[in-house]
Amino acid sequence: MIILGIDPGSRITGFGCVNDHGGGIGPRGLSLIEAGVIRLPASATLAARLVELHADVAALIARHTPALIALEAIFTHAERPASVIIMGHARGVILLACAQSGVPVIEVRPAEVKKAITGNGQAGKQQVQRSVMRELGLSSPLRPMDATDALAIALCAARRRATAMLARPPRPAGNAKLRG
Repeated sequence: MIILGIDPGSRITGFGCVNDHGGGIGPRGLSLIEAGVIRLPASATLAARLVELHADVAALIARHTPALIALEAIFTHAERPASVIIMGHARGVILLACAQSGVPVIEVRPAEVKKAITGNGQAGKQQVQRSVMRELGLSSPLRPMDATDALAIALCAARRRATAMLARPPRPAGNAKLRG
């Protein structure tokens, strides 16, 4: 199953695409397909950046045909409330591209990502980076950090999916029907 993680931004949006082979979390269960960033020109208007972001995310989805997209949920910065509004615009066009593609989307909070990847919901960026490298068997860190964050989001989605699959009761074999 291909999972696309997206770390939204109005100027830099990170993306990370992994293949979940169903072998659990770790180098044998997941493999890196692609990671990088979508850079939008700071000199462009917000509207122009959003148009370009939508087109680039739609192209990314078309290129990788993910079965699941994981998007970082919005969070607030008390000292920068305006950034939340701008982030909301970026998330909106990303969600639009996802909805147009028909691919299901899950949203994950930053603390959930950190907890799933490092075991600590307050982990710093370097700790998240080391955990992503270990889980994907990478020998060097990815740059920029937005790409690493997007991979952490994809890995969190894979972990959430694996946990949900373990929690499901087994299905009856064949055409057997449950009675009750």
